[in-house]
Amino acid sequence: MSGTRTRPLRGALALLAATQLLLIMDTAIVNVALPSIGEDLGSGSAGLSWVANAYLITFGGLLLLGGRTADLLGHRRLFVAGLGLLAAASAVGALAGSAGALVAARAVQGVGAALAAAAAFALLLVLFPDGPARHKALGAFAAMGGLGGVLGTVLGGVLTDVLGWRSTFWLNVAVAALLAVLALRLLDGSTRGAERGFDLLGALTATGGLGLVAYALVGRSLVAGAAGLVLLAAFAVLETRVARPLVPPAVLKRPTLRLANGLSALAQMALFPMFFLVSLYLQQVLEHSPLGGGLGLLPLSVVVVATAPQTGRIIGRLGLRAATVLGFVLLLVGMVWLAFALTPDGTFFTTVFAPSLLLGVALPLVMVTTNVAATAQASPAETGLASGLVNTSQQFGSVLGLAVLVAVATARTGTATPATATAHAATVGFQAALLVGAAFAAVAALLSVRLTPPAPVPAPPRQDRVGDLR
Repeated sequence: MSGTRTRPLRGALALLAATQLLLIMDTAIVNVALPSIGEDLGSGSAGLSWVANAYLITFGGLLLLGGRTADLLGHRRLFVAGLGLLAAASAVGALAGSAGALVAARAVQGVGAALAAAAAFALLLVLFPDGPARHKALGAFAAMGGLGGVLGTVLGGVLTDVLGWRSTFWLNVAVAALLAVLALRLLDGSTRGAERGFDLLGALTATGGLGLVAYALVGRSLVAGAAGLVLLAAFAVLETRVARPLVPPAVLKRPTLRLANGLSALAQMALFPMFFLVSLYLQQVLEHSPLGGGLGLLPLSVVVVATAPQTGRIIGRLGLRAATVLGFVLLLVGMVWLAFALTPDGTFFTTVFAPSLLLGVALPLVMVTTNVAATAQASPAETGLASGLVNTSQQFGSVLGLAVLVAVATARTGTATPATATAHAATVGFQAALLVGAAFAAVAALLSVRLTPPAPVPAPPRQDRVGDLR
């Protein structure tokens, strides 16, 4: 690749990876700031939970629609619009005078994040056709995801302590606005994949169904869950009867795509709750401060950042299937090791440190390999769709995994929440939850043996400038 092409591609990748960092960091920052938000706005625990849940519901429900819309309207256009909406909603959240206003702002933040995330991933697929270059780019995404969780926890603690919780929302405004401005300079404004025409009824049933399922998972509502499943069933029927479906049935018939999306969900069902549970263990059992709890995840993130750029080489040497199996086996071993290492009277170095290093190797392996498998067959007309599908799988895996593992921990402690339990009971609850996460990793390891690397779709001719890519 010539220097004239390498420099703008690196700039575009840095921009997209920074967006991934922002979106992951935002969730962690707000979680750390929740106690201060409750004190300032006079909200109880139920109201505070919806500050986080409102974001998760709209984010998870709109990823699929966002990806397909990016194909139709243009990837950069939707990317900038999503960042703009995220910045505007963050400003409203920073000025919120009540918990209700903040929850509404967080819901709109989730809309902006879904549009930006889906478009960013689609842009990555456009800029880096399947092969070693895409593997490296996905490695950068995985590194930023791992770093974002810890950086968000650390920044959340520092900003909340020094400047107050509203500063965490103003940080979003500044970073999102900066990324949107850079996007206009670094990204092509003409990339678009799908044919003209929009499946409005399919979009409404898919978005409504996914949103209600997300609501059911975080709010534990059987009625919402049933309604969501009915809408998703209606969506499945509609897609077989319209001329230009939102999700062409032929796409979902690809075995590798289905398996890869399932593996992506299972990976997040184990990994996302693990970060949450480890942070709680460090604070509630080992009595670290919120900042100390965040810093306890720093070694894991350092390993993620170091390992992620090497995942392309690992895939090239072992093959996609073997690399995927290796990643999930390491995830299984790391989760089991971590579960049995926790003790009520331990220290960070005798409990969390060593197994977290192994998990830091597993995380980029499972994330990159499943993303590679899920997007390898995406044609230029399907980049947004592939992005929406895999992002939706990961988001719903995160929500479902957190709901299940927290419920397991709570049931095992025998108290209302792990936070109200004794150190011994809380540790037992965390161990049980982590072992359930390990079971998810074990299922994924067994399923990944069946992964058959698909033949990639031939890429269109490359031009000399990012702005000329089609």
